[in-house]
Amino acid sequence: MISKACLVGAYQRKLEEIAARPGIDLTVIVPPAWRDERGTLALERAHTEGYRLLVEPIAFNGRFHWHYYPRLAARMAETQPDIVHIDEEPYNLATWHAMRLARRAGALALFFTWQNLERRYPPPHAWMERWVLRHAAYGIAGTDEAAAVWRAKGYRGQMAVIPQFGVDPDIFEPGERPRADGPFTIGYVGRLVPEKGVDLLLHALAGLGEYAWRLSLAGDGPQRAALMELARELGIAGRVAFEAQMPSTAMPQHYRRLDALVLPSRTRHNWKEQFGRVLVEAMASGVPVVGSDSGAIPGVIGEAGLVFHEDDVDELRAHLARLLDDRALHRELAGRGRERVLAHFTQAQVAAQTVAVYQDMVKRAGR
Repeated sequence: MISKACLVGAYQRKLEEIAARPGIDLTVIVPPAWRDERGTLALERAHTEGYRLLVEPIAFNGRFHWHYYPRLAARMAETQPDIVHIDEEPYNLATWHAMRLARRAGALALFFTWQNLERRYPPPHAWMERWVLRHAAYGIAGTDEAAAVWRAKGYRGQMAVIPQFGVDPDIFEPGERPRADGPFTIGYVGRLVPEKGVDLLLHALAGLGEYAWRLSLAGDGPQRAALMELARELGIAGRVAFEAQMPSTAMPQHYRRLDALVLPSRTRHNWKEQFGRVLVEAMASGVPVVGSDSGAIPGVIGEAGLVFHEDDVDELRAHLARLLDDRALHRELAGRGRERVLAHFTQAQVAAQTVAVYQDMVKRAGR
C-alpha cells in the first residue's frame, strides 16, 4: 500500500487490522511528512504491529496533484507485490506512476477516491486519469456519490464503496456524561478554511444569548487570523479557544472534553464535503454531532445527529439551542452516534471489506 494518509497514527489501526487477516503480507509506504495549508504533518508511529511501515522520500511535497515517490521502483523490486493499493485519486501523478510500476512488476493495482464532483482536468492530468481508469484492476470509492462520479467519467472496472478509514471504538470511546465542570463545550476539528464554514458557527453562537457555552476550534489554516478577528467583532472572543492542530493520538481525549461537535461545511464549485471523519470520531466518543447538508455529511450522520441546510445560520443556532436545552435529546443522540459507528464505521469493518477486495482481485485474475 502507498499512502500519505497513513502518516496519521490513528489511521494505522486499519493497517494492523488488514495485516492480521489470514494470508496477508502487508507493506505500507509513507513519506516522512506531508505539507498542506495547516502546516507540516510528520509521521506518527502509533499502530505499527504486524506489517512493514517503510518511509520513502517524496517529490513535490505538498502538491496534491504532482507528488510522487522517486524510489518506488526499487521498493517494488524489493517487495515483489501481488497487489499494489494506491491510496490516491486517479488523476494524480503518484497514482499514474505507481500503477505503471505495478504493471511492470506484474502486480494488480487499485486506486482509492473521495472525489464526489465530476471535475475535468487539463493535460497531463486528464491523460493520466484516462490511463489509470483503463488499467486499474479495481477502484475503491469512499462513498456512493464518489463511485457515481467515476462511473460517469467512464470507469468500467470493478469498484467497491468503502470508507478510507474507520475508527477504533476501543480508543475513541465515551467519557463520563454528563460533565459538571464548566459550560457546554462545542467543538470544531479541522482545517480553518472558508469552505469549512467556521465563520457560520461563530455567527450562530453569537446569537445564543445568555446560554452558557464555550467553543473549541482545534486546527489550523489560512483563515485563522480572520476567524479570531470575527470572534472579537461578534463579542464572543472570550468564549472561543483557538487550539493548535493536535496529533491524532491526542484526539480521543479531546473529544471526551466536548459536549457537541459541529461540522458546518459549505459546498464550493470545486469542493464539497467528502466524508467528515471527525463526525465518526466524535460519534464513537459519545459526542452528539451537528452537520450541514454538504456532500457526504447527511449520509454519515444518518439519524444519529442533527443536520442543517448549508449556510443557514438560524437553523444551526436552533440545533445548538436544542442540545443546550434538552438533555434527554443530548443523551439519545450520544447513544445513537456510538451505535451507528459500531454498525458501520469501525476499523475492523473497513479492513475486512478492503481485504475482500484484495481477494476478489486475485480471484478475478485467476491467481
